[in-house]
Amino acid sequence: MPATPAHALTRRPAPLRLLAAAAVLACAGGLHAQPAAAPAPEAGASAPVRNSALDAALFETLLEAELKAQGGDLGDAYGDMLSAARRSRDEQLFQRAVELAVAARSGDRALATVRAWRATLPESVAAVQMQLQLLAALDRPADVAEPLRTLIERQPATDRGATIAAVPRFLGAFADKPRALAAAEQALAPYVNVGPTRTAARTALARLSLAADQPGKALDHARRALAEDPAAPGPVLVALELMPKEPAAETLVQGYLAQREALTVVRLAYARALDQQQRIGEAADELRQVLKVQPEQPGAWLTLGAYLVDLRENDEAIAALEHVLSAAAAAGADADDANDASPNGARAPKDPHATADLAVLLMAQAHEQKGDLRAAEAWLDRIPAERVDMSVLVRRASVWAAQGRMDQARALVREGAVREEPEPRTRLLAEAQVLRDRGQWAPAYELLLGGLRQSPDDTTLMYELAMVAERLARFDDMEALLRRVMALKPDDHHAHNALGYSLADRGLRLSEALSLVQQAARLAPHDPFILDSLGWVQFRLGRPEEAVALLRRSHRARPHVEVAAHLGEVLWALGRRDEALQVWRDGRRREAGNEVLRETLQRLQVSL
Repeated sequence: MPATPAHALTRRPAPLRLLAAAAVLACAGGLHAQPAAAPAPEAGASAPVRNSALDAALFETLLEAELKAQGGDLGDAYGDMLSAARRSRDEQLFQRAVELAVAARSGDRALATVRAWRATLPESVAAVQMQLQLLAALDRPADVAEPLRTLIERQPATDRGATIAAVPRFLGAFADKPRALAAAEQALAPYVNVGPTRTAARTALARLSLAADQPGKALDHARRALAEDPAAPGPVLVALELMPKEPAAETLVQGYLAQREALTVVRLAYARALDQQQRIGEAADELRQVLKVQPEQPGAWLTLGAYLVDLRENDEAIAALEHVLSAAAAAGADADDANDASPNGARAPKDPHATADLAVLLMAQAHEQKGDLRAAEAWLDRIPAERVDMSVLVRRASVWAAQGRMDQARALVREGAVREEPEPRTRLLAEAQVLRDRGQWAPAYELLLGGLRQSPDDTTLMYELAMVAERLARFDDMEALLRRVMALKPDDHHAHNALGYSLADRGLRLSEALSLVQQAARLAPHDPFILDSLGWVQFRLGRPEEAVALLRRSHRARPHVEVAAHLGEVLWALGRRDEALQVWRDGRRREAGNEVLRETLQRLQVSL
C-alpha cells in the first residue's frame, strides 16, 4: 500500500456524530441547491440531477468550524462559518455565524455578520429580523429606524398594519424611550398618511410618545387617529392610559363610547380607569351599561356590587351581588374564579371560595347599612370558621356594636380566631374603627394613644388618633399629630388634606388651609375627597362659584353624603335652592343619620 500523503490526513473520515452534524448543517440547515446548467428535459424524462452547494471544501469548512466551536475556539469558528455563509449564500449559515459571534460575546461581530448577510442576500427578511433582534439586545435604538422600515416594507400589504401595531411592544425593550420614539417616527413616516396603515401608525406613535413621557404628542396622535377612524379602539385605549396626565384625553374616550358600535372591552377599560381615579360613582355607571349588554359577567357584577355598597345604594347592591352568588353556585367551588373578568384588573384569587365569600361579606354590609342587622348576621354565618379573616371579623363586630353589644364586639376583634393571624396593630386599628363607627370617641382615643406609645413613629396610628382628637375638639393635639405625620412622611396626602380641611371648616388660617389642601391635591390629584376639601376652602374664602365646580366634580366622582352636605350648602348660599334640596335629599337617601348632613340642615334651618 502506498504511503498516505500528509495533506490528506485532515480528510480522514470523521466520527459518525460529527458527520451527522455536518449533514444537518447541509440538509436540514437549508443549503440552497443550485440548478445545474442543462437543457430542458424531454417529456416523460426524469428530472435532471441538481448539484448541491455542499462541495468537499465547504463541507470541510463547516466541519472544522463546528469542531472549533465545540473546542471553545469561538473566534476562529465564527470566521470559518462567516466565510462558508458568504460562499454558499445560505441564510442559516449566516444565522449560525451570528450565533457564534453572540456566544463569543461580540455584539459588534454579530452586527457585522448581519450586515454581510443583508449585502449578500438583499431580499432576506430573516436578516432584517435578526438585525432588529440584535439591536434590541444591545439596546441601540439609534440604529433601528432603517431595518425597521425595511421590515415593514417587506411585509405583504395585508400584514403591514399588524406589523406596525407590534412596533411599540418591540421598541418598549429599549431603555432610551425618546430615542426609540425618534426611530419609530423615521420608520413609520411613510405610513402615517396612507389609508390602510395610518391608524395603526398613529396609534403606535401615540403609545411610544406616552412611553417617552411626551403626553401632549401622544394625545395629538391619538386624536388624529380617531379623527381618521372614529371606530378604531386602539387610539382610545391609549387615551385611557393618558387620562391621568392629559385630562383632555377623556373626551376622546367618551366620544368613542357614545358610538353604537363601541366595544364593551373599551367600556370596561374606561371603568377601570375611573376606578383608578377613585371615581367609583362614574365607574358604576359604566358597569351598568356593560351589564345591560352582557349580563353574564359575574366579575363585573361583583365589582359593581362593591361600588354600590360603598355608595350606599344598598338595594341595587344586593341585586348585583345576587348575580355573583347565583353564578358561583352554578359553577361550583372548583370553577374558575369570576374575578378574572373584573374591570379593576384584579387577578383571580387562589382560594376558589374567595369570590363567593367577598360577595357574602358585601351582602352583610349592605343589609347592615339598611338597618337589617339580623339579615347581616345571617349572611356572615354563611362563611365557615376556617375561612374567616379580619374583614369578616370586623363586619361581625360592627353588627354586634350596632346591636348594643360593644364589649363583645371589641373582644371579637381583639381575640377572635382568623385563618391568618394579623399583626397586633391590625387588630388595634379594627377595634378603634368599631368604636368610631358608634361614636365612641373617648375610648377610641385612649386605645389609639396606647398603641402610639408603643410605636411612637407609626404614622398610621398618628393619623387615626388625630382624626379622633378632632371629634373630641382637641384641635391642638390633632394639628401636632398631623404635622408629625407630614414631617415623617412628606408625601402623605391624607395628613395635608385633613389639616387643611379642619382649618377651613373652623374658618381659621384660610390661606394656610388652601395651601395644605393644594399640596394634598398635587400628591393625589384624583382623590374626590381632596376635591371636596378644595371646594370647601374656596367657599370659606368667599368664592362660591369656584366651590360649586369643585364640589360637583367630587360629588359626581363619589357621591358621598358629606360631599352632598357641602355642595348643597354652597348651592343654597347662591340662591339655587331647588338644586340644593335635591342634592341633600340624595345624601339623606344614602345615609339618613349622617352627622355632617344633619348639622348642616339644622344650622341652615332647612327641613327636607
